[in-house]
Amino acid sequence: MQTQILTITRPDDWHLHLRDGAALQAVIPFSARQMGRAVIMPNLKPPVVTVADALAYRERILAAVPAARNFQPLMTLYLTDRATPTLIREAKAAGIIACKLYPAGATTNSASGVCDLWALLPVLETMAQVGLPLLVHGEVTDEDIDIFDREAVFIERILFPLLQRLPELKLVFEHITTAEAAQLVTEASDQVAATVTPQHLLYNRNAILVGGIKPHYYCLPVLKRETHRSALLKAVSGKQAHKFFLGTDSAPHAQNNKESACGCAGIFSAFAGIELYAEAFEQVDALDKLQAFASENGPRFYGLPENSDTITLKKCARMVPASFAYGDQQLIPLRAQETIAWTLVE
Repeated sequence: MQTQILTITRPDDWHLHLRDGAALQAVIPFSARQMGRAVIMPNLKPPVVTVADALAYRERILAAVPAARNFQPLMTLYLTDRATPTLIREAKAAGIIACKLYPAGATTNSASGVCDLWALLPVLETMAQVGLPLLVHGEVTDEDIDIFDREAVFIERILFPLLQRLPELKLVFEHITTAEAAQLVTEASDQVAATVTPQHLLYNRNAILVGGIKPHYYCLPVLKRETHRSALLKAVSGKQAHKFFLGTDSAPHAQNNKESACGCAGIFSAFAGIELYAEAFEQVDALDKLQAFASENGPRFYGLPENSDTITLKKCARMVPASFAYGDQQLIPLRAQETIAWTLVE
C-alpha cells in the first residue's frame, strides 16, 4: 500500500493564544514549526488594549520565535467599554490586524470585556470605515441561558442585528460550534467569515463527559452535539467553504489549572494543529479542500498574500506525548498518549 503524502501551501493560524513570559517561550515553537502567521489573541493579564501594548507584545513574541523559523504574529486589540474611534484609527495606522470582542465574563481573562456592545457603535462604525475587522467571541453570558445555547442566543440577540445595522463591517465569527453559526456565515455576505477549531470538527460533547469528566477536552465555547459537529464539517467542505478558515484557538493552561475543582477552559492543540485538521477533513473525504481552508481562505479575507512555501504531511500515525514542559509546570496536549493519524514532515 502506497504511503499517502499531502503537500499544501504553508498554513496560517487565524486564532491563537500564545500567553506571555515562560509560557510564551514554551508554546511558540509549536506554532512556528507549522504556521507562517498567526492572529494573536489579546486576552493577557492585563489585556492588550492599546497600540503600544500590542506592539510591545509583538516584540516579545518575535524574540521568542526559534531562530530557524519565519513566523509572523498578527496583532489584535482587546475591545473594552472604554474603546474610542481614535483608538481604532491609531490601530489601523499601526498595522493592527483586528479588534477582538469578548463579552464580559465569556471566557478566559474576559473580565475586562464589553458589557454593552451597542454603546460601542461609534467604535464599530469606525472599524467599518477604516476596514479593521471585528473578531467575535459569540456567546451571551446571561445566567439564565444554558451554556450549550449561548452561541445560538448570541446570534439571535446580538450578531444578526449587528450585521443588519453595519453590513459593511468585516467580521470573523470565531471558533464557531453550532449549525446556527455555520448557517449564518454561509448565508451572510463575504464581509463575514468564521474560524473553526480542530476540536469542534473532531469531537462532540461526549468527549468531555462520557466515562468521566475529561478536563483537557473542556473549552469555550463548549463542545456541542454531534449534529452540530456534522454541520461544521459540511460547512468547511461545502459550496460556501471559502468563508471558513483555520483557527486553532489553541489555548494552553498548566496541568494544575486544568485538573482542578474549577478547571480553566482551553485546549492545547498547536503542537499538531494541521495534522488534526487533516484527520477531520479525511473523515468527510475532503482532503482536497484542506489547502483552501488552511492556506487560502484566511489570507483572502484579510487581504494578505498566501505564504510562498509549503509543508508536507504523511499518513503515518504517531503517539502524542503525555505532556510538554510549560515553564516550571506541565502542559497536557489534546489527545495526550493517544495517536494522531498524520505527521508533519520537516
